[in-house]
Amino acid sequence: MASKLSGIELTRYDDLFKTDAEREADRQERIQIAPAAEVFPYSRQPYTIDRPTPDLVRLMDSIEHIGIAEPLIVRPRDAGGYEIISGHRRDYCARAVGLDTRPVIVRNYSNDEADILVVDYNINREDLLPSEKAKAYKLKLDAMKRQGQNREGTSPQNGEKLKANYSVSVLSEQVKESATQIQRYIRLNFLIPPLIDAVDNGTLKLAPAADFISHLSEKEQTYLLLVMERDEVSPSLGQAQRLKQISAEGKLENNIIDMIMREEKPLERKVTIRNDRLQKYFPSSYTPKQMEDVIIKLLEGWHRKRQQEQSR
Repeated sequence: MASKLSGIELTRYDDLFKTDAEREADRQERIQIAPAAEVFPYSRQPYTIDRPTPDLVRLMDSIEHIGIAEPLIVRPRDAGGYEIISGHRRDYCARAVGLDTRPVIVRNYSNDEADILVVDYNINREDLLPSEKAKAYKLKLDAMKRQGQNREGTSPQNGEKLKANYSVSVLSEQVKESATQIQRYIRLNFLIPPLIDAVDNGTLKLAPAADFISHLSEKEQTYLLLVMERDEVSPSLGQAQRLKQISAEGKLENNIIDMIMREEKPLERKVTIRNDRLQKYFPSSYTPKQMEDVIIKLLEGWHRKRQQEQSR
């Protein structure tokens, strides 16, 4: 830090030889206080900011009581103000509790650098949805490929394929997921939004959705969604494979989708009994498994009695 003598601030020896760019970097790296109105989300931010997770609740409670403890990382915005690279959830919580300023560190990043860093700052969160991984992996891979092209220039087709595979391999190591799984998540970007939602909530499994359903046309996916909602079914791996195969042949009409979804996986009849209706018939010490065993035994007795009556 520069020392002071009789009110005169002296310049450090090594500061004398810094370039203007280095001095600017020093000024930019300091924590600044920016008005909330001048801080904007990153335009290609791949994560859901306002999903009510326990982690978000804790963060909002902390910001409400002590403010933003860790500054946001931002970059200058072409239209004025700053664009968030790291700190979208901190910004969301601060807005929710009414804070009108943000502590920020300003850095100059290229678009590709920003894409990669926006992904990296949250990619290892445990509560990420499949749709968030799908957007994040694609955003980062696209930026990595562009960086490789910019460094090495245009390559033959085989060279481009090798670089793409290398990028997936690097990402695989960084996020601790197999290359196959990463490619699966990226394929989810080809699903219509309601089917992506179905993957997020677990009603449509990742492998059938990514490996096969994502290859259907938008019209075919839309009708499949109608069947799933109407009949309360979800395509198995085998069903999804057949749907993709027939779609590739240009023969996947609506009636074919209906037929496939019915013939391989008959409609399941689901019965749900509310807990308050069951409790009055069982001791309070009974576990759900014990209650289920009693119900099955009673049903078996009822079934035998019906058979005997029908055989008379």
